[in-house]
Amino acid sequence: MTETLYEWAGGEAALERLTEVFYDRVLADPVLAPVFAHMDPGHAHYVAMWLGEVFGGPAAYTARRGGYPHMLGKHLGRGITEAQRRRWLELMMDAADEAGLPGDPEFRAAFVGYLEWGTRLAVSNSRPGAEPVREAPVPRWGWGEAPPYRP
Repeated sequence: MTETLYEWAGGEAALERLTEVFYDRVLADPVLAPVFAHMDPGHAHYVAMWLGEVFGGPAAYTARRGGYPHMLGKHLGRGITEAQRRRWLELMMDAADEAGLPGDPEFRAAFVGYLEWGTRLAVSNSRPGAEPVREAPVPRWGWGEAPPYRP
């Protein structure tokens, strides 16, 4: 049986490392620092919980933070730009390298696939006047078309 993306990534500890490295970069970045200047001190931890649930780990974000509706509420009306989305994605990929997430093509394809999908949805949902679906489950992201090869 193939591990979940959560297990393959290294579980909670790996995602906590990822988000800590990432948000350190964000706060020093001229494009993203203004967006996150007033973020909750627990923000990196909450994003790690979200990613953990998305990638097949425990449903901690839903249990403790309110799941998809809560996440959606954090993006409504923010007017995220394409330049911010692309920078967010770039810094997340750099943080994945620095945090030691697996570098195999299968994992990275699934990881980037979710990040592309999620950031594009965040841009759409954050537009002024957007009318997104407000009640939905947290997405569950898997290996897609290329699970890891096991001889």
